[in-house]
Amino acid sequence: MKRIYLAGPDVFKPDALALGRQKKALCAEFGFEGVFPLDNEIEDFRHDSETAFRIARANEKLMDSCHLGLANMEPWHGPSMDVGTAYEMGYLRAQGKPTFAYSTTLEKFAPRVASHFMSPLTPDHSGGLRDPHGHIVETFGDLQDNLMMMHALHLSGSGLHPTFNAALQAARDILQEPPSSAP
Repeated sequence: MKRIYLAGPDVFKPDALALGRQKKALCAEFGFEGVFPLDNEIEDFRHDSETAFRIARANEKLMDSCHLGLANMEPWHGPSMDVGTAYEMGYLRAQGKPTFAYSTTLEKFAPRVASHFMSPLTPDHSGGLRDPHGHIVETFGDLQDNLMMMHALHLSGSGLHPTFNAALQAARDILQEPPSSAP
């Protein structure tokens, strides 16, 4: 059974442990063993940098033990996905592991940035858009988040899905072993 690392900001939600159990059960229904970051047990937990780095190392070990990843790319504390999840997706892709994702919104990135600033974006001379600070906003077609994150999904043969189940289904479909042609 392939192990699938469940990346995302779900670990910060009030019902994180229950959410992790629920997602792991759904993974089993799709033929995967779900691995949730909170599966780690951190001894002497404190809110200090030493504990933070122990958590990061433990999560990397969990990712090392998995065959693929599934990330929750919902906007988190702004118009873009959680930066820790972005790191996890990059870590998995650097190991050549397929990565799949879902989000609570499939809205294009630029309108989400405009909504975040509560201000329209300004066109620039190149045909792009700039935020109220004059910074370029990525406007590459129908991409829902940073181009590098969307590229990671593209490399896995998948795009961004509207639900956890849809992303699991895509992972199963893409990774499904072809039927054997034994004589």
